[in-house]
Amino acid sequence: MRFAPIVAAPLLFNAQRLPISAQYDDVYHPTAGAAEQATHVFLGGNGLPQRWRGSARFVILEAGFGLGNNFLATWQAWRQDAQRCAQLVFMSVEKHPFVRADMARAHQASPWPELATGLVGAWPPLTPDLHTLSFDGGRVRLLLAFGDIQAWLPQLVARADAFYLDGFAPTKNPAMWQPRVCKALARLAAPGATLATWSAAHALRDGLRSAGFAVVKAPGSGGKRDITLARFEPTFAPRHAPARPTARATHFASTPQHAVIVGGGLAGCAVAWALAQQGWNSVVIERQAEPAQAASGNPAGAFHGIVNRQDGAHARFNRAAALVAHGLVAPAVRAGRVLGGASGLIRLEPEATNPVAMRGLLSELGLPEDYVRALDATQAAALSGLPLTRPAWFYPTGGWVDPAALAREMLAQAGNRCEWRGGVEVATLKRSEQGWQLADATGRPIATATTLVLANAGEALSLLGQTLPEGPATERASHDPRLWPLQRLRGQISRLRCDRLPQGSALPRIAVTGSGFLLPPAQGGVTFGATSHSVDDADTDASVRLVDHQANLDRLARMGEFGWSPRVEELSGRVGWRWSSDDRLPVVGAVPSASARPLRMDQTRFVPREDGLYVFIGLGSRGITWAPLGAQVLASTISGAPVPLPAGLLDAIDPARFAVRRFKNPARAGGSSAAAAAAAPHD
Repeated sequence: MRFAPIVAAPLLFNAQRLPISAQYDDVYHPTAGAAEQATHVFLGGNGLPQRWRGSARFVILEAGFGLGNNFLATWQAWRQDAQRCAQLVFMSVEKHPFVRADMARAHQASPWPELATGLVGAWPPLTPDLHTLSFDGGRVRLLLAFGDIQAWLPQLVARADAFYLDGFAPTKNPAMWQPRVCKALARLAAPGATLATWSAAHALRDGLRSAGFAVVKAPGSGGKRDITLARFEPTFAPRHAPARPTARATHFASTPQHAVIVGGGLAGCAVAWALAQQGWNSVVIERQAEPAQAASGNPAGAFHGIVNRQDGAHARFNRAAALVAHGLVAPAVRAGRVLGGASGLIRLEPEATNPVAMRGLLSELGLPEDYVRALDATQAAALSGLPLTRPAWFYPTGGWVDPAALAREMLAQAGNRCEWRGGVEVATLKRSEQGWQLADATGRPIATATTLVLANAGEALSLLGQTLPEGPATERASHDPRLWPLQRLRGQISRLRCDRLPQGSALPRIAVTGSGFLLPPAQGGVTFGATSHSVDDADTDASVRLVDHQANLDRLARMGEFGWSPRVEELSGRVGWRWSSDDRLPVVGAVPSASARPLRMDQTRFVPREDGLYVFIGLGSRGITWAPLGAQVLASTISGAPVPLPAGLLDAIDPARFAVRRFKNPARAGGSSAAAAAAAPHD
């Protein structure tokens, strides 16, 4: 689902110096203060902090983030509680968020100055996405959904233990208090979930009762006579959206959970990192001795979002992924733990030729300047340090990084929750009563896992092939939900030593991509490229080819004239194989069952899954961009945590999507999307 562009709220104050909304002609908090209301109504009304004690995770869903005072008060209460839950997840929907500068101005006199500074520092661009902000080492997570609440609630994949209803007054903003909102909240409610709001409107209370909440009045504060409290106690079985598979039915497990991950590239290391954030332990099994030595082993690669007029699933997933990648890479680069640059990326595109039209497109899409800007040729040249002669997109949250260093950084952040087992090659996978059994080529057992993640690219397909049912190929093709249209791509990068460059050669200050890519000098050389062409399984030749070096030089020439044109014999390089889906999106989620017959096949959530078996493959050339968010999605799916991606985009990356497309359109073999593929160049 595509959400409407975000219209930011202006920061205004009334005569009493209370922040007010021009859109709704109402105040953001009462005269008594935001802290008073947050403590009495929302924390006290939900029985917090007592209710989260003893939990591994506690989830709060708020309607109306505003200035974030309820989040800050809850975060502070969590910090001060010695018996706090291991992880606090705070989800909030806001139609008109503030820009970062106004958030900073509004919190100059915050009752929680340290926390407010952290919130402002992590504040995301105002794009219509579900933004994940992490604090206190990932133990506090804020999921911000920017957009209309009626559109967002059906897209949230979560179970909430408590609700904060803090919209503007029902007479000012009736859309937020509709009965359909109450019913949507009920579909997201965990058993016994509580709810609190300052509103005492009869229509709201009736709406909550009809949705299955037991409602009571309670004394208000700060001049408010009554407030409304509720508990989810339906006398009927509420209609939930079809459940998405998770490894465990409850997220209140008291003992650490454990997963085995096959594959130690960016995908596998990212899964270990994301699982550790959810309190899970893991073992990463990799055939190479060190992380990221295969497809993730290039010396450097770029990450960035994309822009297209349709703003479809590919653009929205890449945007969300690029923001998460930047949040991981930027602090690691600043601290000197990884080699890279996170101060932006310039992208040249053939259709981006008119800066005025480009800016018009951004205005139409509502994409803010801290996500992407349209530059004329002069601006692009000044920012890049290259003599560019064409307009370009500038992504402030893009950049480049050493993939292997990033993989090691994620393992380091996972700490003692992750065990590395390199030099171990998995040859077979089969299911037993004890779980998923991995063995080597001689049949010797390697590991048994009740939760297994295959993050080993094309080798995952081979392992899954061991469990495919017998039968004619045509029958399998029509019914097997594991028939994923993935292709193997051979890619070669090129590198030129800096001492081979002519005096005065133009070199980029930041990463530049287009028909190819050119990265800033690092480790004594300049990296550019890259070729990408489909090959069959028989092509295993990893030798660097002069013809591919020439192809990379040709790509570079199409980007601009930079004053250097080396002979192909002067170049070094590296070859790698990647796997890409035909719709240019990764394959992330629970593996569909090869034997169970679904009752319905029109939606991915109805497709039966193999218990405890997950996959994260098909990252193509966007591993750096996609790995962090894809891993967070997978870890949330496995652990039962709120998923940091709307349901529509989960369907777009689900392993069962190809089977659903075949069911809906049998003539469209593999379910490819020409529009998505066209919007997804492999750079």
